[in-house]
Amino acid sequence: MSAPRTIGIGILGFGTVGQGVWKHLTDKKADLESRLGVKIDLRKVALRDPKKSRAIKISKSKITKNAYEVIDDPNVHVVCELIGGTTKAKEFTLRALNQGKVVVSANKALLCGHGPEIFKAVRKHGGQFLFEASVAGGIPIIKAIREGLAANRFELIVGILNGTCNHILTRMGEDGLSFADALKEAQELGYAEADPTLDVDGIDAWHKASILAWLAHGKWAPANRTLVEGIRNIGPADIDFARRFGFALKHLAVIQRNFEKNWMTVGVYPALVPNRDILARVSGVNNGITLRGDVVGATTLAGRGAGGDATASAVIGDIVDAIAALTGNSKQGLSGDDLVAREKQGLEVRMGDLDEIISPFYLRLSLLDKAGVSEGVYKIFSKHKVSIARVIQYEHPNKGRGTVTLSTYPVSERKMDAVLKELRRLKTVLEEPFLLRIFNPES
Repeated sequence: MSAPRTIGIGILGFGTVGQGVWKHLTDKKADLESRLGVKIDLRKVALRDPKKSRAIKISKSKITKNAYEVIDDPNVHVVCELIGGTTKAKEFTLRALNQGKVVVSANKALLCGHGPEIFKAVRKHGGQFLFEASVAGGIPIIKAIREGLAANRFELIVGILNGTCNHILTRMGEDGLSFADALKEAQELGYAEADPTLDVDGIDAWHKASILAWLAHGKWAPANRTLVEGIRNIGPADIDFARRFGFALKHLAVIQRNFEKNWMTVGVYPALVPNRDILARVSGVNNGITLRGDVVGATTLAGRGAGGDATASAVIGDIVDAIAALTGNSKQGLSGDDLVAREKQGLEVRMGDLDEIISPFYLRLSLLDKAGVSEGVYKIFSKHKVSIARVIQYEHPNKGRGTVTLSTYPVSERKMDAVLKELRRLKTVLEEPFLLRIFNPES
């Protein structure tokens, strides 16, 4: 069967990203057609409310409220799923894949929640599912892992994957804002939603980390074996500790792989990052990802991780790859054989135990201001063989209590968890202990 010389593109959803895709594809259409040797036909957009005012104006003949008109059109070869969510998005994606079409998506929640079902449809019907825009916006991290660094096994992938969290922590660390004030500013600037839960509680970053873990190691990280923490409870004492000892506070996604013992861990949490590490210098709404491979060593990619144009850039990159594959000019995406190999790889990997996950820790405690209280705390650390590296004590605005921050030498998650359980039982510990991990680039 001859390859189509006109490639029809349909878009589901016309929010910020959808409009960006339409605008930039229109502006660069002639150049792309010349490079790819095909005609590009922007056929139709499916949207919920045609009467809604939008920055990008398109002909009424290109608009429909019925997504099936886009998906089922035989002249639409590439379907861009940009509606978000996981219900209708899943239905539309599977409908297109079941027809052997190419689906391009920026939907990390969809892929994280339904990846196995989506890739089963790809294998069965011969379509493609391209998802560069689902992680880190305009940074081509998916392509880097899948193609550019394909010779590598990755013992560590660590990244700042949520621009909202990074903006908030940058403002708190560099400019002294409280979490509440930094969040309010992020909302006013359009970096955070009115309900910021997905961002500030780490859920968005977990979706992205799960995708990277599957891509690198073939295994979807189970939610009950993944540490997911947000940034709501970070306070002035934590910022002060970081500043004093040469750290930046960052919200990290950390994927570790031990090839010798064949385990993997995935964690998403705020962490203290040494200022010497390149990720400590990724500021504002930018994202940054370090990949440590056994061939290339450490490679870091950084840039705009969010926003309409950055995400639209990644979507268009996938559209270009889709066109190249459809016209037989190159092999793009994950083939059925690739997916089978990843599935087999994932079955051989186990999730790491708490005894195997080791790092230094930071702890903030609110203690009763009374003689002998500190000694009781230190005895618990000693009992579990957890060595303390640094301690800072602060006066508390309320009389009768004080704040202590401390850091430990590297220790397992299990030992630190045992320490926390005992600390919570002490009547002299007045608030829930606040724990952060300390990222060690050399570990």
